[in-house]
Amino acid sequence: MILDIDVQLDYQINMATDLILQIQASGFADQTLLRESFRLSDTLQKVHIPGEANLGERMLIRTDRNLTCSYQARFQVNRPTLAIENLPATPPHQLPSDAVRYLMPSRYCQSDEFQNFIAAEYGHLSGGALIGTLRDWIFERFQYVPGSSTGLTTALDTFVQRQGVCRDFAHVIIALARAAAIPARFASVYAPYVTPQDFHAVAEVFLDGTWHLVDATGMAAPNQIVRIGVGMDAAEVPFLSSFGPAYMRVQTVDVQVVQ
Repeated sequence: MILDIDVQLDYQINMATDLILQIQASGFADQTLLRESFRLSDTLQKVHIPGEANLGERMLIRTDRNLTCSYQARFQVNRPTLAIENLPATPPHQLPSDAVRYLMPSRYCQSDEFQNFIAAEYGHLSGGALIGTLRDWIFERFQYVPGSSTGLTTALDTFVQRQGVCRDFAHVIIALARAAAIPARFASVYAPYVTPQDFHAVAEVFLDGTWHLVDATGMAAPNQIVRIGVGMDAAEVPFLSSFGPAYMRVQTVDVQVVQ
């Protein structure tokens, strides 16, 4: 699948402010960058650094004027859609070192709070069979309601309220997977069938020796996703972090299927 991505950002900045921007996707074996255009307004300083797990990159910015950004890219997604239910788990003692941290609780994914639930309700399942069941359970039982959560909403909050947006759905499945000793991380992505169009969030789980994308909202299949970056949870992969006042004037994301 070939996807065209168009992002437009315009933020009002009234004083010298530091920001971290992460909206550019990178080429990997499973997603090929075909072309790219990136334009940023004048800044006092900008530095590129690797993203978490060396996936993608972040831009460290300091500016004392309004920030505008225009990003267009075309990607070919080469990722097959596998039946995740058939994938075996990798036992924790056999995990690669870079996957171990994704077993741990984090700010938005309190996996230790879900261990009894997983043992009681799904103790008979493991590996991909468990992940597929959890994905389907969240999709069927939770409501996708824009505006129903905030930047402080955790997986436990969403689990109780049974509603949220993509980041909340991702946090819940991440927390549940970690509670079952399956490494899971948060992925910031672009996908064409997200409604309303915006930056999207899904989970990645480590099964059968590698990472696999899982979207509990049902809006994006793995072969329709362009990955931007990953982290323990949403706190590590925001598209924009501001260390000072920044007021959104324009923010649009458009992802279209070319073929």
